[in-house]
Amino acid sequence: MTPAPSHGPLGVRPISAVEHLDFIRTRSSVSFLQTPAWAQVKNEWRGESVGWFDGETLVGAALVLYRQLPRLKRFLAYLPEGPDIDWLDEDLGAWLTPLAAHLKQQGAFGIRMGPPVVTRRWHAATIKQAIADPVLTTLSDVPADASDDAALAVAGRLAALGWKEQSAAGGFSAGQPKYNFQVPLADKDEATVLAGMNQQWRRNIKKADKAGVEVTTGTRADLAEFHRVYAETAERDHFTPRPLSYFERMWDALGAEEPDRMVLYLARHEGDLVAATTMVRVGEHAWYSYGASTTAKRDVRGSNAVQWQMMRDALAAGATTYDMRGITETLDPDDSHVGLIQFKVGTGGEAVEHLGEWDLPLNRVLYLGFTQYMRRRG
Repeated sequence: MTPAPSHGPLGVRPISAVEHLDFIRTRSSVSFLQTPAWAQVKNEWRGESVGWFDGETLVGAALVLYRQLPRLKRFLAYLPEGPDIDWLDEDLGAWLTPLAAHLKQQGAFGIRMGPPVVTRRWHAATIKQAIADPVLTTLSDVPADASDDAALAVAGRLAALGWKEQSAAGGFSAGQPKYNFQVPLADKDEATVLAGMNQQWRRNIKKADKAGVEVTTGTRADLAEFHRVYAETAERDHFTPRPLSYFERMWDALGAEEPDRMVLYLARHEGDLVAATTMVRVGEHAWYSYGASTTAKRDVRGSNAVQWQMMRDALAAGATTYDMRGITETLDPDDSHVGLIQFKVGTGGEAVEHLGEWDLPLNRVLYLGFTQYMRRRG
């Protein structure tokens, strides 16, 4: 028998950015993609903050981004790494049914969301062993070190409510990655975090220090210098860089919400910028969001130095998780993506699997047309 929910019928309605932010401040961890400021960063979408109310009490919140269909006043409603609700409530429909009703009223033909629910975890040592094993080619082939049955049960509830999981090739999708790499910081100090790293990471941190690499935090004016190195990294690693204006918008929007929400780090060697990164923090969760390094002077290990400084600052700020963001699930040594996993595994953290992104079609014809259009573009 399903236990009775611990709340009355829930209502969903728009809330102000101030109300939304006040709610986020009471939470230990909410994705920065779910902050009101993120709507200003993603300015090609229309943003709306919505709240779940039990009577007059705000009990859940979300940032919804609306993307308009060409030539039609209909929208895809997207909740990146959200919403922030009680995902383990056995009556999940009590939360998601009023959300769907509200979004349909706003003209949404479909909803896409990324439940912030971690289902499985793999320790660094497990991944290292798996990469060396020729039989194991993907992370999902490897028995997890920890599985959360309550979190895994959420997938069944979503499917029963008509939601469809979006398959992501290799763990990446057009939206947010299903697999992330995190360094747990709770109840740890700098010495413990450093001791958890592999020998190469510790050696590289020491090498950078000995070579005289200096890591400082930058201002908005330094974003142009960061972007120069980021563009070089994009060319070297074959990805399309975001324009400088995107980072300036991110700086302005996130900084207006909380002064230390986004921090820019610059690693210099003898005056030359060798690595630069951005860190974003909401409550007890800190994310390494963007990184860049020069081809020149790679031997001074600026990338390791800047990561170590970010981890130390995250610890000092009271963060319990340092999140290195997405990884693909490949463990094939011949796959170019495996180098990124090996770099992150060296920190001694863990790979975490989320539930992935899920869609609810509200207008089947428009939703089908949209998914076919996206498939052609992909």
